[in-house]
Amino acid sequence: MAEVNRRRFFQLAGATAAFSALSASIERAAALPANHRSGTIEDVEHIVVLMQENRSFDHYFGRLRGVRGFGDPHPVSLDDGRSVWHQRTADGTEVLPFHPQADDLGMQFLEGLPHGWPDGQDAYHNGKYDRWLPAKGTTTMAYLTREDIPFHYALADTFTVCDAYHCSFIGSTDPNRYYLWSGHTGNDGAGGGPVLGNDELGYDWTTYPERLQEAGVSWKVYQDTGDGLDAAGGWGWIDDPYRGNYGDNSLLYFNKYRDAKPGDPLYDKARTGTDAKSGEGYFDRLRADVKAGKLPKVSWIASPEAFSEHSNWPSNYGAWYISQVLDALTSNPAVWAKTALFITYDENDGFFDHLVPPLPPKSAAQGRSTVDVSLDVFGGSGSHREGFYGLGPRVPMLVVSPWSKGGFVCSETFDHTSVIRFMERRFGVREPQISPWRRAICGDLTSAFDFSRTDSRPARLPDTDAYEPPDRERHPDYRPVPPADPGMPRQERGARPARPLRYAPHVDGAVDAAGKFTLAFASGPKAGAAFLVTSGNRTDGPWTYTTEAGKGIADTWNPAYSSGSYDLTVHGPNGFLRVFRGTAEAGTAETEAGTAGSESGSGAAGCEVTARHAGDDLRLTLTNNGTGTVRLRVGNAYGGRSRTLAVRPGATVRHTVDLAGSRRWYDLTVTCASDPAFLRRFAGHVENGRPGVSDPALVTD
Repeated sequence: MAEVNRRRFFQLAGATAAFSALSASIERAAALPANHRSGTIEDVEHIVVLMQENRSFDHYFGRLRGVRGFGDPHPVSLDDGRSVWHQRTADGTEVLPFHPQADDLGMQFLEGLPHGWPDGQDAYHNGKYDRWLPAKGTTTMAYLTREDIPFHYALADTFTVCDAYHCSFIGSTDPNRYYLWSGHTGNDGAGGGPVLGNDELGYDWTTYPERLQEAGVSWKVYQDTGDGLDAAGGWGWIDDPYRGNYGDNSLLYFNKYRDAKPGDPLYDKARTGTDAKSGEGYFDRLRADVKAGKLPKVSWIASPEAFSEHSNWPSNYGAWYISQVLDALTSNPAVWAKTALFITYDENDGFFDHLVPPLPPKSAAQGRSTVDVSLDVFGGSGSHREGFYGLGPRVPMLVVSPWSKGGFVCSETFDHTSVIRFMERRFGVREPQISPWRRAICGDLTSAFDFSRTDSRPARLPDTDAYEPPDRERHPDYRPVPPADPGMPRQERGARPARPLRYAPHVDGAVDAAGKFTLAFASGPKAGAAFLVTSGNRTDGPWTYTTEAGKGIADTWNPAYSSGSYDLTVHGPNGFLRVFRGTAEAGTAETEAGTAGSESGSGAAGCEVTARHAGDDLRLTLTNNGTGTVRLRVGNAYGGRSRTLAVRPGATVRHTVDLAGSRRWYDLTVTCASDPAFLRRFAGHVENGRPGVSDPALVTD
């Protein structure tokens, strides 16, 4: 299909012939085999990044089947014991996620929300994550469905969606885009940083395109230059929201780009684009480069405001724009066969997402890390309060390529620096400004691909013609009203194939000789992990812990501050969960009905239970350091027969749980009838290097 140029832009609304051509083009390209010269990342010759605006993962994909959305079986609990979904306004009114009742929600101009540094830190509340409504307003809990944004859902069902991809920064657009383009936001204080808002004052630290240029790796920014220059000397903030780049080419806020002249690569590759005065359409230059086989090794695309999916513009204007990008990239099947397209969002606007992001410990009192976190904690200044730089809330990430077909979910922890790290892996150009902490916990996006796969199933994407703007107006904001009787939404029925991950974390808990409770964290040999610890009987948490791959760390809680008991929950990557409850003092022996022979049942205060991956199964090790025999019951939330195991004093019992029926997912509880305070819970997924399926417990519909 010929690109929709300016003269034809408003003539095709509702037309079906145009989409038929578009759909056929994409289907043909998706059916072609990928470049399989080596079966590795080396087969990727072009990386294209389209970063849109201001949507959270739950806001877009909370109902999508097979992702960690509204059906999450073990969300974080707040201090008052309610799940994280139960947010309250300042006056105590509870608001759960809700679907606005507007007609054609995907075409609504939904109101924008606060999304700066102060309100972001307020919502996080030092990791308690319980002040979203006072900080953001009730629209923060609004979400869309498949019926509202069918094109986005179809992309997820056809290619790969990442459900643990976070924006990099708790705040606004520019700092998040600086992470995308340079690995940080000036965190070290050099070059005009740190930048915590959309100040756009002119900065001097090095960007990743400069490093690519020095290494001889071709790159380019594709954008519309609109009808004129903005005040900063770059194209963007012009009067017509249907032209320009909405200021989203954040390279133009760096002095080297501002000062560049024609003939300088920083000018020619970052400050030029389509020009409305010449009659060029939005995608003319991108399409021309693709057809001519001149697409650079690395490309970024900055869309005009109206198509950016900023919350006060319709989501489906963005769907139309994405479809046009896909059409341009697939216009030359030989180029598409070598291309990886990343579609993501710079930040969440003010929209809620329930998955508490990995956070660095602010101090020794709030956690520990095996890796330096100094570049990820802001100590405060005269203009900005102290806080976490990030990670920010989850945002959508769709990996669209010939190597990512199949409707997979990838649940490795990522952020915007992961995009740079994918480029690092492919082209060998390292970005030194990515912090050690982010490198420890965020992947490089290679797990979202299968470079050995030869799946040639064609992709079928829905019509987007009706999403073209019917006029050039900026319509009034729509402000949804939460329902008077809130209730949790239900997630779509059905599983989703899951990409294999490198995670093998474990956390062990035990009462020491002094009566204190210690947790030992380990990430496993291949991937680092971040852990969040909350307490059911203390309010001085939460606590955060980071372990690099192959390393461990420990911390201790004194039950004397919680009436002699402990109640700690540990959350980790990809649904990893551990719960430890009990009392620190020795249990009182008592006869337990059903014990074998003359054995006596005793309290479980002296018991330790650990869980380890064992092939495709899970092995529990139950140790009794007490003075009486303890009978421990092992229950399985995924079905299967429960077991009661007698553990004599000083003995150890090993019990292997077969996970074939639950596709290597597990959710086990260990309890003791003679000690009701005692509980251990182990939930997560056993990785074996092969693809799996999404968590069966996510199915709620």
